[in-house]
Amino acid sequence: MSTGQNLITTPVTADHLRGHLDVEETAHGLLPHRLPARARRQIPDDRLAVAEAQPSGVRLAFRTRATTVHLDTLPTKRVYRGFPPPPDGVYDLLVEGRLTAQATVDGGNVRTVTDMRTQTAEFTPGPAGTARFTGLPGGEKDIEIWLPHTEMTEVIALRTDAPVEPAPDRGRRVWLHHGSSISHGSNAVFPSAIWPALAASAGDVELVNLGFGGSAMVDPFTARAMRDTPADLISVKLGINVVNADAMRLRAFAPAVHGFLDTIREGHPTTPLLLVSPLLCPTHENTPGPLMPDLSDGALKFRATGDPTETAAGRLTLTIVRDVLADIVAQRSAEDPHLHYLDGLDLYGESDHDEFPLPDAIHPSPEGHRRIGENFARLVFAPGGPFAGTTG
Repeated sequence: MSTGQNLITTPVTADHLRGHLDVEETAHGLLPHRLPARARRQIPDDRLAVAEAQPSGVRLAFRTRATTVHLDTLPTKRVYRGFPPPPDGVYDLLVEGRLTAQATVDGGNVRTVTDMRTQTAEFTPGPAGTARFTGLPGGEKDIEIWLPHTEMTEVIALRTDAPVEPAPDRGRRVWLHHGSSISHGSNAVFPSAIWPALAASAGDVELVNLGFGGSAMVDPFTARAMRDTPADLISVKLGINVVNADAMRLRAFAPAVHGFLDTIREGHPTTPLLLVSPLLCPTHENTPGPLMPDLSDGALKFRATGDPTETAAGRLTLTIVRDVLADIVAQRSAEDPHLHYLDGLDLYGESDHDEFPLPDAIHPSPEGHRRIGENFARLVFAPGGPFAGTTG
């Protein structure tokens, strides 16, 4: 960790954080959570427990004249047995909303996944480290440090060459979004370049990202967390995790989505609410799950293993899911004029796939994230879109 004698140490508090729903005090500092404690007690598996504690969209926000900023953290990094370790997570520093510097943190804890299907893992403790940023512009300024979206991160302290204070509320609308691993940021290389962050920047809104890798399962506890979270704009992107886990049949899926929306509406009766269907994913367009890892060509890809003929018995594909979600919004919007539908193929469809294929057959490339973010901003935040100049 940093030890500069001329730096001012400021312990990180919840007031310095944005984009989280809860914080946990640990032996080292604060661990941001993207689900509240009540919801976390109902989590059924390690996959979601890890995903919600990975701070996708969570950032420190403060105001300072400092030109040197050190952030001490204890990361928990995930590796898969039999594969090379991934690069260290990136910390993005933004000055007045512009990406200005990036850093990584060496060391940290390591969570080694020994079985990709069950997510069974071994934990090895490690040391804390420091993300260092120097040569920043002078003068009073707003700074955000976006935490790595794929590393659990205990934030410990800021060390700066000038005092810091929590950033003031700039009055931007709060956008609460829930989705799957693509919303979480899978295959994006740094945290402010996941598609929800790019769309939030274009829409000039404050992002609260409840994108959970492998875990957008229409869970009631997630709906209750969204119900209880203040927000001006809400979007829910559902379907692909239900398909690739083969978690529901048609009979259960449609009522579950209705219930999810009902719960959100208990806390946000007139807030603009956007239901987004799955992006294009040829693997699952017409083939049900479960999804399985495929290492046949030496690289990690995924394939669907369900039987397409069983859709007649209620097994789900992305094509079926899109029809269900569109029908739900058409049915409900007669009594809920603030409910909207967005076809995921308009965010990432065939032409986008031709230009930016899915590297592992499931998740977009960094260029794909940018395309999705641009399309969302154009269709949703721009004039005429469901989030254009609206308040909850």
